Amino acid sequence: MLIAQKTIEMERAATRELMDAVMSTAWNTHLNIFRLSGDILHLVSFFLLIFKIRSTRSCAGISLKTQTLFAVVFVTRYLDLMWNWHSLYLVAMKLIFIGSTFYIIYLMGWKYSSTYNKEEEKRLRVLYIIIPCFVLALFVNQRFTLWEVLWAFSIYLESVAIIPQLMLLQKTKSVETLTSHYIFCLGGYRTLYLINWIFRYLTEPHYSQWIVWVAGTVQTVLYCDFFYYYFKSIK
Repeated sequence: MLIAQKTIEMERAATRELMDAVMSTAWNTHLNIFRLSGDILHLVSFFLLIFKIRSTRSCAGISLKTQTLFAVVFVTRYLDLMWNWHSLYLVAMKLIFIGSTFYIIYLMGWKYSSTYNKEEEKRLRVLYIIIPCFVLALFVNQRFTLWEVLWAFSIYLESVAIIPQLMLLQKTKSVETLTSHYIFCLGGYRTLYLINWIFRYLTEPHYSQWIVWVAGTVQTVLYCDFFYYYFKSIK
């Protein structure tokens, strides 16, 4: 009886240690309330956009070029999925971002392609956005390695990937309710990440990511135009 009780206690202790190790690994991502809230808003933005397209069976008012640029951003940034699995949280988020973006592209480019107006985006070529970002990444990066150059490229590209969507909004001069909520969540996500960087700078010694800070600030400024359309649409 005593031996059985000790065995049970040892199993429970081993289980607790294993769970503590898993949770420590899963959440070792510099999480704080601002980053977590930003990630949640980012996830909600995907849900809203997919729900909008599926429920209305229409891609009207949505930029396929912006979604394509986001796909390039996520694929080049998350190449470490091939070897870096130290955080279950980050792995899950990366897979959701990539999967959701490609699913949106599938809906717009194939399933509901008849509702996508190519003429509205014909003037802007994505190469005019991709090439300058890649050239900048070649010269401004943390280290001149393939992975670091691609990471910097993804940061620069994400900061301006919203431009085709902005141009589409300016052209149509209108935005549907669900699309406006999608825009608000994207803008909110970037704003919360900006606050997250400030919080980490004030609370974490030696925290410095100038590439992320500058590119993120540019992206947040661009979203200010989105906020204008959002508040205009809900009046």
